[in-house]
Amino acid sequence: MKIRDHFGSCDTLVALSDATIDNTVIFGKNSDRPLREAQNLVYVPRKKYNKDTILKCTYINIPQVNETNEILICQPYWMWGAEMGVNEFGVCIGNEAVWTIEKYKNSGLLGMDLLRLGLERGKDAKEVMMVIIELLEEFGQGGFCSEDGSMNYHNSFLIADAKEAWVLETAGIWWVAEQITTGVRSISNQLSIRDKGTLRREGVIEYAISKNIIKDESEFNFADNFSQGGVSDEPSPYTREGRARQLLKQNSGKIIEKMMMNFLREHDSGICMHGGFTSTASQVSKIYPDKSSINWFTNASNPCLNFYKPFIFPHNGANSINSGPFSSINPNWNCSKFLKFKQNLIKLDRENKQNYYNEIDKIENKLIEDINEIKNKSNLAKNDFKSQVYDISKKAWELVDKIYQKY
Repeated sequence: MKIRDHFGSCDTLVALSDATIDNTVIFGKNSDRPLREAQNLVYVPRKKYNKDTILKCTYINIPQVNETNEILICQPYWMWGAEMGVNEFGVCIGNEAVWTIEKYKNSGLLGMDLLRLGLERGKDAKEVMMVIIELLEEFGQGGFCSEDGSMNYHNSFLIADAKEAWVLETAGIWWVAEQITTGVRSISNQLSIRDKGTLRREGVIEYAISKNIIKDESEFNFADNFSQGGVSDEPSPYTREGRARQLLKQNSGKIIEKMMMNFLREHDSGICMHGGFTSTASQVSKIYPDKSSINWFTNASNPCLNFYKPFIFPHNGANSINSGPFSSINPNWNCSKFLKFKQNLIKLDRENKQNYYNEIDKIENKLIEDINEIKNKSNLAKNDFKSQVYDISKKAWELVDKIYQKY
């Protein structure tokens, strides 16, 4: 089995209600994956299932539940699971690859499977987390995390709803969770809970002692004890983890959705990743106290080269596809179209590149302005709100087509 010891990808960020300008919760994630790996925006409606239905995940089968939630997820085309997403109850989640001292399994539930299962089965952040924990303990995590078999890793998760967030970090079957009720939090590609956490798997401290990882309970530090190679006490501001924390803390109290989008476009530390591994999809979600959400997806790689488009629940099915896994990449998927269009962008001279950047920024700002304007109309009927958001989203995708033709 090939394991990338120091492969780095993905950043997930959240600003809770006291850290945003309007007391909403704002969530964001970049999914960094192999450049040519298609990642789609997938819509899965609420569904009911017969008793004893078996669910086929990426590598293993598990029992299905009676009913699953409506979800929007960003899904690498070849797997059942997802890199990030949101459900109809305003719960958002992103996962990160982490490398630990525990053994990697050839089969089990992918971290991406666990992410989707949590969204489908949970109605708030803690419930989603508990779904993941129960499945992790029953079935374990494992299997190759890339189509070519070059990656196998453990997982951390950042889960947020309208009231709180949870960080769940794993090392094989072991886990620790941290509750966040105020402020900001982010995770990148290493364990970050540098103490016992709020919750932990029963026996994890005793296990660490039995393996001579620590001498006694006072030395228990999940990130340091279980990370492959250990972790620093405080991440450097020049790393993605450190820079994400810095951006969130420096702007706490005034964070808006546009700011979160721009955090995900940060290049100095590599939050917006380019190269053989690239930011293949990006999500920013604004969660309101009533659990409704406005969800912004690029549905294409490189957030610095794209504008975000709005989606709500109930979703009307437009500009998303049905769930994979798929055996091959469809050239008509939006992610495929953008990769082809990107070749045109590379050839543009400096002036026309700047014109392109200015144009997509202007479009994005107008979309946010239009969405917020109708969201703030207190007397707007629910059906009218949905209809107007659907129209704005449709307009956004029409503008994508025009830009592809223009440049």
